[in-house]
Parts: sequence; structure tokens; C-alpha cells
Amino acid sequence: MAPEAPPGRGRFITLEGGEGAGKTTLSRALAGALAGAGLPVLRTREPGGAPGAEAVRGLILGQGPWDPVAEAMLHFAARREHVARTIAPALEAGIWVVCDRFADSTLAYQGAGQGLSRETWERLCDLSLGALRPELTLVLDLPPERGMGRALSRGDANRYEMQGADFHARVRAGFLGIAGEEPGRCAVLDAAAPPGAVLAAALEAVRERLGGVA
Repeated sequence: MAPEAPPGRGRFITLEGGEGAGKTTLSRALAGALAGAGLPVLRTREPGGAPGAEAVRGLILGQGPWDPVAEAMLHFAARREHVARTIAPALEAGIWVVCDRFADSTLAYQGAGQGLSRETWERLCDLSLGALRPELTLVLDLPPERGMGRALSRGDANRYEMQGADFHARVRAGFLGIAGEEPGRCAVLDAAAPPGAVLAAALEAVRERLGGVA
């Protein structure tokens, strides 16, 4: 089951999925819908979301290849800054946080995609995040070839988007495996549906799991 937020604390929603799945589009629409329902909302992203984390983002996306453990450590270094400077203060202030990618992406990309062990990922989570975990994770599922078509059509591809089909198939399987292990926290959405339908499914998941949205 998803962890329960203490009274007065904000709720933490993460969006996960492969390249081109529509996470940025959904995060924008979902944050807007929550704000329209009268909730205080912060929309953020990873890698990034705080000044130090944004600096590491350029390193992660622009250079490599990295050893999988080194790459995961870079992601968690950025994530720790993001949590300490942005996410945790917002949640404590009663703000709902909608985050485009979080720790599940490291497990899917560096774990399923690059061979990082689950034990190493868990140790980095414990060190970097403490007890913080999302209350709800929306996994946008899309066949990798379709997602890559979307991603590459935008131009200016990062090095993850330039990986081969086998890598992206492993990443997709990684995300679906996470969702299967934690059905109380994760809801899988059909990212091939029109954006309005994806938003409707996301809002239904928020209502069912977290409440607070009319």
C-alpha cells in the first residue's frame, strides 16, 4: 500500500515511464487540474528541480557512458538535493508535489536497463531519501518504438534517447515490474491514449488513492 501522509502534509505524486511517454504533458495538465480543485501544487522534474540538481542534470544527460553504479550515484546526488531543497519543504508546507520522474526511474534505467543491482539501488534510496516515498506513482506505459518516435521527433535527443531498442524494452519491463510489485502505490496508464484520456485516468487514480479532488 502507498504510505499515508501525516495530517496537514502535502501529497507526493510521481510520474514514471520511458522516453516519449508523455510525462511532461501529463505533469503540466495534472498540476493544473489539482490547482483548479483548490489545492496548492508544485510541479517539478528529475534530474533537476533544485539548483545543484540542475547542474548535475547537465552532467548526466550530456556525458557518458557511465559505470551503472556511478551513474546511479549521480542521479541520487541530484535527487538528494531535489528532496532537501524542494520536495521535502513543499510537502511540509502542505503543498502537493507532482514530480516528473523519481527513484523508480533509476531502478528501471540503471537497474533493468544497465544491470545495477536492486540491493545497490535500495541502499542509495535509504541513504538519500530516508523514509520519503511517493504516495502515488503514475506509470505511463507505451511501446518503446512509439515512445522513441515521439522523443526523437522533438530533436536535440539526450543520450538516453539514443540508446537501442533492447535497452528501452528492458526499461519498459522494469517499470511494469515495479508497478506489479507495488499495486497499492502504482497505477499503470495507457500512454497511447489521447492526452485528455490520460489526464482523466490520472485524476481517477488520484481520487481513488488520495482523495482531495472533486
